[in-house]
Amino acid sequence: MPLQHLLIVYFISTLIVFLPSFGFAKLFAKAGTASWKAYIPFYNTWVIQELAKRPKHWVFWQFIPVVGWFISPGIFIEFAKVFGKFSLGQHTLASLLAPFYFPYIAYKEDPKFIGPDAVKKHKKKNWREWVDAAIFAIVAATLIRTFVFEAYTIPSPSMEKTLLVRDFLFVSKFSYGPRIPNTPLSIPFIHNYIPGTKWKSYSEALKIPYIRWFASSPKRNDVVVFNFPAGDTVIHATDFESANPYYDIKRRAAMGSKDDQMVLNDPDNYPVVVHPADKSDNYIKRCVGIAGDVIEVKNDIVYANGIKQEPPPNSQLHYIVTTNGQPLDQDIMKEEYDIDFDKGEYNLTGNKQGEYSMFLTAKAKDKMLKNGLANSIVVDSTYQLGYGGVFPYDTFHNWSRENFGPVWIPKKGGSINLNDSAYSVYERAIRVYEKNDFFKKDGKFFLNGKEVSDYSFKMDYYWMMGDNRQGSQDSRYWGFVPEDRIVGKAWLIWFSWDKGPRWKRLFRIVK
Repeated sequence: MPLQHLLIVYFISTLIVFLPSFGFAKLFAKAGTASWKAYIPFYNTWVIQELAKRPKHWVFWQFIPVVGWFISPGIFIEFAKVFGKFSLGQHTLASLLAPFYFPYIAYKEDPKFIGPDAVKKHKKKNWREWVDAAIFAIVAATLIRTFVFEAYTIPSPSMEKTLLVRDFLFVSKFSYGPRIPNTPLSIPFIHNYIPGTKWKSYSEALKIPYIRWFASSPKRNDVVVFNFPAGDTVIHATDFESANPYYDIKRRAAMGSKDDQMVLNDPDNYPVVVHPADKSDNYIKRCVGIAGDVIEVKNDIVYANGIKQEPPPNSQLHYIVTTNGQPLDQDIMKEEYDIDFDKGEYNLTGNKQGEYSMFLTAKAKDKMLKNGLANSIVVDSTYQLGYGGVFPYDTFHNWSRENFGPVWIPKKGGSINLNDSAYSVYERAIRVYEKNDFFKKDGKFFLNGKEVSDYSFKMDYYWMMGDNRQGSQDSRYWGFVPEDRIVGKAWLIWFSWDKGPRWKRLFRIVK
């Protein structure tokens, strides 16, 4: 962990125990202890534990990075008890609003110090036992979710057949190092909106800069969960959010789309919402390019630094398959080739007898040709899912979904020479992800008020693509994924459901 990150963590820890000191000081005096002890961070909590006759080793737990932030409120609650504060509301205020609550009771209520023996005699009601146990469980689960692993559900077919819709995964936070939440003031287990409302589930009153402990980089071909980079600004309405990105709507509206213009001109029904990096929607894709790579796609095949990359074993493409004219047996197609007619994974084209359009993995394609079921199989390059043009949406690059690049993936410390072509590719990364005032004017480039001719990147970036190469909204449409958006590595399928459990997929390692 970099020293500056550790210093930030401990600065926050110090503030947590220091800010209530103005109330602690008078309360210390009432308990027969010198007031000045209240103003020394961590020594004050040691004194609190002495006064409350509670375990002093709790104080040392406060020095565990971030975990200590959750220990301090527990100490504050024990201190409130020795002044006769036992209700759930009082304990909530003591733990969450300590800098305000303790000065209030010290100077406004002037409570009596009842001591630890009186606290022991106080009996909790049964419902309080349950509430306190639930709070402990929530805190523990939040720490695990933040630093160890998180559950994730596959919502779309962009990773078929590697990952299926309604696969339930565990995502490892340790694989790339746990990321400290940018917005720690958040309702547990709710990502960005309170269900059933338009209210955000988090507050930006406290923001923490990007910090990742024990950081390591995603490797090429890892399956990665990340915060959707273009999801920092979305339209919060049904069928929009990241499924229909705000920037795509703006682009189409500028090109004359009346429907998109209507959406942008109706903020009451289509409100625009801005999310911090850690609260944009989660996406899952395969990392096909790491920082410093030059990535190119030729006829749906990825090349990294000029070297052909073999497609993942279960990735699929859409093909036109010509058979000998015999109808395909649905049961055989399902059992032998893992192709489900009921899900629309293959259909007659209507062009000629025995011609089908279907999704196939490389394994299924080879098996179909070997078994003589198909006379010919060719990629259907016309297959579209309505994503439109590709990144960077300019007049300098004649790129398409199937033939894209070459494009250099930014690397921390790596530099580019600025010109019109490079500007369209890297402008968003420089301006938004790296938080610079960056623009072009009269053919010149300006960075934070100064004219520049090159730029050195502050972060590593990655190129993400779905295994369903023709059915994936990925980096070909919205560009690079900065390192601060990386959530974790897809690790294990712990459950899977499709009209019933998919037993064969349970406890399968994601590859």
